[in-house]
Amino acid sequence: MTKPPLKTRRKLTIVDYICFGLVGAIIAYAIYRVSDVLVYNWNWSRVFNFVLYYDEESSSYVPNLLLLGIATTLRLAFWATIVAATIGLIMGYMRTSKNLAMRMISRCYVELVRNIPPVVFIFIFYFFLSGQLMPVIGLDDLDKNGTFVSSGIFYILFGDPKLFSNFVAGALCLALFEGAYITEIVRAGIQSIQKGQWEAARAVGLSRLNVLRDIIFPQAIRKILPPLAGQFITLIKDSAIVSLISIQELTFLATEVASTTTKVFETWIIVGAMYFILCYSFAATFSHLEKRALRARR
Repeated sequence: MTKPPLKTRRKLTIVDYICFGLVGAIIAYAIYRVSDVLVYNWNWSRVFNFVLYYDEESSSYVPNLLLLGIATTLRLAFWATIVAATIGLIMGYMRTSKNLAMRMISRCYVELVRNIPPVVFIFIFYFFLSGQLMPVIGLDDLDKNGTFVSSGIFYILFGDPKLFSNFVAGALCLALFEGAYITEIVRAGIQSIQKGQWEAARAVGLSRLNVLRDIIFPQAIRKILPPLAGQFITLIKDSAIVSLISIQELTFLATEVASTTTKVFETWIIVGAMYFILCYSFAATFSHLEKRALRARR
């Protein structure tokens, strides 16, 4: 069986240029309406100061609130993806299990999350986690002056130690929410493997666990990884939800900047551009890695 040729990049046509022109015209008209009709005075420098500001003591530019917020967003997405992937793998396996109780537990989890609005879900679990779980774990009593906690590595991984319990609660809320969707991705990946491979493996005496580990998962992972990469990008955007529970990520800090400077349009345009650059960069990276993996299999 011959393999399909690799997709080549399509050249831009006159229709593409017309679409670009229309988008540009719409943007220009929107700027005109805001400037002339609403009598809005644009002041980009006032908002850019909250991205980078010049520190006279160090004689260099230093990241300000918006860049610090995007760093927190990346931390949330990173840790939430790890926890969500772990939940998704476990629940995805349970969704395909022959055990009725395991299937019911995983099905209830998926349906509960998918049929509750994200804001409601975040509020319910945040107040449960912060009010009940965090004191039990002991995160509220974390020694802020400890060797590791006060180190730069801890700050890079988790941010400000004073806000560590809030950060963990927000990451867990996102992980529980996104884990339901990863569960369905894993379930679909496992069930996409032909039934004959299951039967052949069981016929030679392999247990179900060995079949999953040695035969099914190595094949399913190739189909799971692309949607998992897309889910990571979705999680970056969904992290804006936790701004409602005072997690100091990009959207939360952008709200403060907008209210402080009274430059609402500039603030949210810059924040939207930051989200776009971040998500598009990851999308392009994952697409490049996927194409390289496809070439390697050839």
